[in-house]
Amino acid sequence: MNEGLLKGKKGIIFGALNDKSIAWQVALKAWKHGAEMVLTNSPVAVRMGTISELAQITSSAVIVADATSMVDIDKLVSESLQILGGRFDFILHSIGMSPNVRKDIPYENTSYENMLKTFDISALSFHRILQTCYKYDAINEWGSVVALSYVAAQRTLTGYNDMGDAKALLESIARSFGYIYGRERKVRINTVSQSPTPTTAGSGVHGMDSLLDFSERMSPLGNATAEECADYCVALFSDLTRKVTMQNLYHDGGFSSMGMSLRAIEQYKKSFDECDCDEK
Repeated sequence: MNEGLLKGKKGIIFGALNDKSIAWQVALKAWKHGAEMVLTNSPVAVRMGTISELAQITSSAVIVADATSMVDIDKLVSESLQILGGRFDFILHSIGMSPNVRKDIPYENTSYENMLKTFDISALSFHRILQTCYKYDAINEWGSVVALSYVAAQRTLTGYNDMGDAKALLESIARSFGYIYGRERKVRINTVSQSPTPTTAGSGVHGMDSLLDFSERMSPLGNATAEECADYCVALFSDLTRKVTMQNLYHDGGFSSMGMSLRAIEQYKKSFDECDCDEK
């Protein structure tokens, strides 16, 4: 990809925690392509992570904001408009967390209080951001908003729990706001369904190592890395994808179109005699 696809463009990146984060890689790649940005994450994530290092590298401002707070999101958008000297050209939503997953509470015994928190953090935060940007008319015409999703929005993957429901809601919000934003302000809104990626947040999913291995064997091109996802996001932020909107775009090496691969069959044959347990 040629350098400079985002020259002169400005935006906000949500969710960079450390250099394992997809959001971190997107911010780094956007900066290399000439973009200016504001970085943001929750108070806890800013304290625990290394976002200040990313801010130094990219010469970006950091604004601490809780994505479940309308007050914080309002402050973030209004301050970002001032810092960047005008409206945004791109936004990345890379936010997701499930208390049920973290506490290893199975889906059939879910805590509804936890589930509501999952939806609030992982999906409704996207609606808050779009609603607030709409109120401030904060996104330029032909701007691009991308939220990171996962195939569990369409298919059941054991261990992913209520995050699958949250990702389905996230994708629905992208379509609903995508219609409104596209019709009235020529702004694109899409979701990217990324391969399972070994991020700090992803490590909390039960059986993540097995999931990574399975999807690698199933995908004709192999799993997409965080850096490769960043390339894809930059393309979606750029003017090269002006008429792409309201889509859930799979960036998974072909996993989402596969039934069974040769590599998966070979591994299944090796382990067939060793497995004497029913599917849970």
